[in-house]
Amino acid sequence: MLKLSFEALEMLDVIDRTGSFGRAAVLLERVPSAVTYAVRKLEEDLDTLIFDRRGYRAKLTPAGRLLLEQGRLLLERAAELEGEIAQTAKGWELDLRIALDAILPWNWLQPHVDAFYKDACPTRLRISEETLAGSWDALAEGRVDMAIGATGDVPNSALFSSQPLFDVEFVYCVAPKHPLARAAEPIASAALQAHRAVAVADTARNLPMRTTGLLSGQDTLVVPSMQAKIDAQIAGLGGGYLATWFAKAPLKDGRLIDKRIDAPKSTTKLVVAWRSSAHGNALTWWRERLRDTKRPR
Repeated sequence: MLKLSFEALEMLDVIDRTGSFGRAAVLLERVPSAVTYAVRKLEEDLDTLIFDRRGYRAKLTPAGRLLLEQGRLLLERAAELEGEIAQTAKGWELDLRIALDAILPWNWLQPHVDAFYKDACPTRLRISEETLAGSWDALAEGRVDMAIGATGDVPNSALFSSQPLFDVEFVYCVAPKHPLARAAEPIASAALQAHRAVAVADTARNLPMRTTGLLSGQDTLVVPSMQAKIDAQIAGLGGGYLATWFAKAPLKDGRLIDKRIDAPKSTTKLVVAWRSSAHGNALTWWRERLRDTKRPR
């Protein structure tokens, strides 16, 4: 049988905060003798002295201080648990884990996150980044609850549900100092294949990895993020396709130039996807929020 109770821990907390049994009794709406008796009973049950009463003011013993500090943690966790139970009962998830595909910039998602908080949604958001098949892989393995910007066919239509987001168009970009910058247009695939491509690594762990915009046998520099890909292309380390919203700024200021290709990469459809078994309020909020949303600028 447990010898501790939340009531006893709350009493110790009040005694420590007020500095005396008498003032604690007032806050607890008890007579001082009842508080004194409760402390002595707790000491007997634990077979431990909690307060040193030899001085003018009762002070916590080392064991009493440990009990109070750990007890406060228990009280805090109990209060959190009560809130979580109430939140779950109202249909709100404790956490919503979202995978943002690397094809989308954070500054596009940020206003949606801001709106989520302004609507006083209580669910904690945990946002990670995935690339190519990695978004579907994260969903399949249960690492995330929703993927935003996933591409390609749905791996398992019975397991996942999805809705259209918008299409993404691509431009082939190289640095002004890159050999292809001076190539006649449209550039043939054979000429493109002779030069290194820069690609973002697929983050899939279990599903087959995918590549996009690469030619068979082409030398490829694989980098860890979309920003690394952009930086590598600006540095002249290779060429590659960029979503129009990523290419806009470096094309405007001349750090990159776009080249016409004879067989350009086609427009790609992006989707919002989630596990079909998930039905929480936060997931529903995001599904509705992203329906008919605008593309990044």
